[in-house]
Amino acid sequence: MEKITYTFPATKNIDHRAHVGVVGSGDLEVMMEPSDGSQTEVTIRTGITGFKNTWEAVIQRFFSQHDVAAKVRINDFGATPGVVAIRLAQALEVSTLDSNGKC
Repeated sequence: MEKITYTFPATKNIDHRAHVGVVGSGDLEVMMEPSDGSQTEVTIRTGITGFKNTWEAVIQRFFSQHDVAAKVRINDFGATPGVVAIRLAQALEVSTLDSNGKC
């Protein structure tokens, strides 16, 4: 099991916690919650070792496009970079929904 962490500066807040995806064959789960500070903290736990550069590229790209202050936990079981990006986008959408279910 490999653990990877990243920290990025951020200026926008999210409103709610989000939990999307499941850990299973070829998939991952993303948990996103509001952060108290002005940064994003990402912690990745993966059973697939040797892909730190790929993780860095995907995570850095996503959070450079989405400037949100959040604590993000990712549990991976071999998801592709495309699935990672989709799950992050889903978590962000859920975390910014208002009480009427709209962004």
